[in-house]
Amino acid sequence: MKRVNRWAWPALDAVLILAASALAWYMRYEAELFRSVEPGFYNPLSAYLGLFSGLTVIFLFVLAANGGYTPRRGSSLISEIARVGNAALVSIVIIVAITFGLRPLAYSRLLFFYGGVLIVCLLGAARAIRRQIEARLRQRGVGVQRVLIVGAGEVGRAVMRTMVARPDLGYSVVGFVDDDPVKGKTDIGRFRAFGGLDCVESVIETERVDEVIITLPWMYQRKITALASTCERRGVRPRVVPDIFQLSLSRVDVDDLGGIPLIGVKEHNLPGSARVIKRIVDIVLTAMLLLVLWPLFLIVAIAIRLDSPGPALFLQTRVGQDGKLFKVFKFRSMQHGAEEQVPALSEMNEASGPLFKIKGDPRRTRVGRLLRRTSIDEFPQLINVLRGEMSWVGPRPGLPSEVEKYEPWQRQRLDVPQGITGLPQVSGRSDLTFDEQCLLDIYYIENWSLSLDLTILLRTIPQVLSGKGAY
Repeated sequence: MKRVNRWAWPALDAVLILAASALAWYMRYEAELFRSVEPGFYNPLSAYLGLFSGLTVIFLFVLAANGGYTPRRGSSLISEIARVGNAALVSIVIIVAITFGLRPLAYSRLLFFYGGVLIVCLLGAARAIRRQIEARLRQRGVGVQRVLIVGAGEVGRAVMRTMVARPDLGYSVVGFVDDDPVKGKTDIGRFRAFGGLDCVESVIETERVDEVIITLPWMYQRKITALASTCERRGVRPRVVPDIFQLSLSRVDVDDLGGIPLIGVKEHNLPGSARVIKRIVDIVLTAMLLLVLWPLFLIVAIAIRLDSPGPALFLQTRVGQDGKLFKVFKFRSMQHGAEEQVPALSEMNEASGPLFKIKGDPRRTRVGRLLRRTSIDEFPQLINVLRGEMSWVGPRPGLPSEVEKYEPWQRQRLDVPQGITGLPQVSGRSDLTFDEQCLLDIYYIENWSLSLDLTILLRTIPQVLSGKGAY
């Protein structure tokens, strides 16, 4: 099967390149797009077959040399298309140089321009379709590597949250082992704790593990070596996280000093320039929406007042960045004084960790049920964004009573401005455990970019419309 896959994509690319070249010939000589063919310069398709074949061969060699057919987990579609574009440019330059040297006026240079654009479009579309098919198959468990993580410390959790946030990598964590008497017996969200390191061999057999990722410090070199030998004996691929990751949960930053690699650690907190950009986007987007949504705010407020006694807005103390307290604005979706009823309803709590949530919360009003399902109750938090207390995207702000129960590693979600939406909200919302939400929030902090914020905002729209996980 691997041999078939190794040749399938080059063969498909060859067919698409020839098809793009033939279409380029039609556009130049038959459709005469952008420029008519002068008398005596018409060339039939047969005159180009040799050049098109040569272009195909050169393209495949250039793309292969550039790693275009080397499997890369987590590579983006843009990077794949960039490799295709680079290979198309290089191969066309070579072909044009050859034709200019042999027959300088016989072939149309414009045709090769058409061909280059069409090659990038067709091969890029093929790769986009392949990614969609692979994503669907992975949702059904096809092509997913089952992974066991050895070590549940900071590095182990870094691996877990990356795999939660990046399902496109094709990994499924079956669980973890750790010799710590507490960590080895305490599940982290969906990740099951199997016990100590002596359980590795039995877990590999019972859970059908494909890979074992070892996240132990190098001071345990003998244990790491023994674990690697156990994995190889069982036909399972062992992988070891470099010890540099023990320095921080952040991504390692690698720089170059005249050929000498310099390894450092990126900070958790967003750099100053990123904070400025994020703040500008928050202000502009919020101001625009407030101008559009104020009639809706008025209608919702009236509906709340008519439905049940009490104010339309609900103010609640939350914990913001660096532990600062602030009042969050929400449309009231529960009976007035609902917070006082929490102790009496504690046995009905369906959330994990320090959170308190009930799917069929009896305190919710008729209008409140609609507000929660559509997330309209969160709209007044635009005021918090405008005031600088929150951001559009970030970890959801917790209650002081919840934050007091955070474990040390979970408090990292307070390192950045808290947000209206975030990675957990587009990855399952309330259906996720609190540990999983924290893993996703910390992944967001470590991998922040403007494009990531935009992606989360765009993914929030269908999530809100579907109402899935909202209660």
